[in-house]
Amino acid sequence: MASKAPPANVMIAYGVCTTAALAIFHFVAEGEFSAILTMSVIMQCLAVVLLFLQSQSSGSAAGISARALGLEALALVCRLSSTLWLNGYLPVDASGDHVFQAVDLCTLGIVLALLYRVLVVQRGTYQEADDTLPVLPVALACFILATLLHADMNDRPLFDALWMAGLFLGIVAVLPQLWLISRTTGRVEALTSHYIATMAVSRLLSGTFMWHARFDLTCQPWFEGFNHASWAILGAHVLHLLLLADFAYFYVKCIVQQGLPSLAQVDIGCIV
Repeated sequence: MASKAPPANVMIAYGVCTTAALAIFHFVAEGEFSAILTMSVIMQCLAVVLLFLQSQSSGSAAGISARALGLEALALVCRLSSTLWLNGYLPVDASGDHVFQAVDLCTLGIVLALLYRVLVVQRGTYQEADDTLPVLPVALACFILATLLHADMNDRPLFDALWMAGLFLGIVAVLPQLWLISRTTGRVEALTSHYIATMAVSRLLSGTFMWHARFDLTCQPWFEGFNHASWAILGAHVLHLLLLADFAYFYVKCIVQQGLPSLAQVDIGCIV
């Protein structure tokens, strides 16, 4: 059983993020519901930490999509362009003052470090020939939709649109990773599967917050009485979970059959 236990650095990552999340929720946010949004960015940070640990422990970039990381970095930059100096999309509790932004900056730093490892340090093992999903049209579509559908919580159209673009880019960032998996063996390493699953938890948390805040999200409606921004934000979160539905089925099935500690690979070969 000891040989099947997760590596110490993985357990430390889970422990540190869990402890930090609980401490922030109780001592900084003082149990306020809005802190669930801060918990979502902490889960996102944990997800990229797990992917970094896979690259570090295996000494290989195999199974990691640089295009997915690029979209994730762009999404974080777009979000930070708003949250670093505007309050419209921040949690109203004390965690929205500095903690939220600090976690996003940390996540961005880890994503950029991981991109460097994949594209430079471990380029020989990077599956570039299979990481081929066209991301430029996807990113362009996200920016166009954000321009059309953005809310006005910042009351600054440019930065409202950038925040919305960050949301959309973060939602579709999983597509190149799933594409790479389907183009190779259809099997995903343990920490990659944990990365995808933890990102889903992050979206579930932020989606829960947005559902409860849906009546507070405002925009300049195209049609009287129809808040297109609120539905676009909620729809984006639902889309992310739908994109991961097939993966989630095999992920849970593998955990049930093998147990989480011994989870080595998840077979999702049916994703095409």
